Amino acid sequence: MTYLQGVVLGLVQGLTEFLPVSSSGHLILVPYVFGWPDQGLAVDAALHLGTFAALLAYFRRELRALATGALSRRLALIVVVATVPGGLAGVLLGRLIEARLRSTLLLAGSTAAWALVMWAADRRAARAPAGPRDPLERLTWAQGLAVGCAQAVALIPGTSRSGITITTGLLGGLDRATAARFSFLLGIPITAGAGGLELLHLLRGGLPAGEGGPLLAAILASFLSGWLAVWFLVGYLKTRSLTPFVVYRLVLALVIVLVALR
Repeated sequence: MTYLQGVVLGLVQGLTEFLPVSSSGHLILVPYVFGWPDQGLAVDAALHLGTFAALLAYFRRELRALATGALSRRLALIVVVATVPGGLAGVLLGRLIEARLRSTLLLAGSTAAWALVMWAADRRAARAPAGPRDPLERLTWAQGLAVGCAQAVALIPGTSRSGITITTGLLGGLDRATAARFSFLLGIPITAGAGGLELLHLLRGGLPAGEGGPLLAAILASFLSGWLAVWFLVGYLKTRSLTPFVVYRLVLALVIVLVALR
């Protein structure tokens, strides 16, 4: 892998991991467009480390508030318990899904289908609550667990973890910005787990010779673009809808189909 490949893949992963547009679809298209081979496990691990660091950096205040009790212990417990369904699904079904559900046409169909569900959920999004209290404190156990279960569905390629969790939050009665914030908070342990497992496999096999520099470039690029994506989306959803992302996903699905049929 070259430095250019590392930077491009890092930028794409960081942006599409957190914007509700399906990172798997983009990571299939990018190597195809540039004629690059599969990036391999080393790059996957590096990209997850970068996006994990981006979440820690952006939500440092919320994480500190959860640790000190400034945000309620109930919210912290909801985050922990809601992580379990996605974590179990990843451990038990991750390899099977990766082996059996990697069809390009399935990826396109999933990207389009969940776009329509997102559109329906966005139309019924709640208004942002007024008052000084952090809206995350209003999250109920039912809302939190529903979003947590949605993370398991996100294992299906083309679904988009942020897309399905934000959509579920909206269907459960959350406003757009709060649904996005909870989605990203819930993504911290999942992203850490995914990156940790890939890093463990990488350490067992050894780092490919000459890959250190490009991998560092990939980590930095995914960190910067991931932080920017989270910052943008949380701010954007305070006043705007998900409609542009719905349209983008439908166009992306069409492009994936055209690529598959070539």
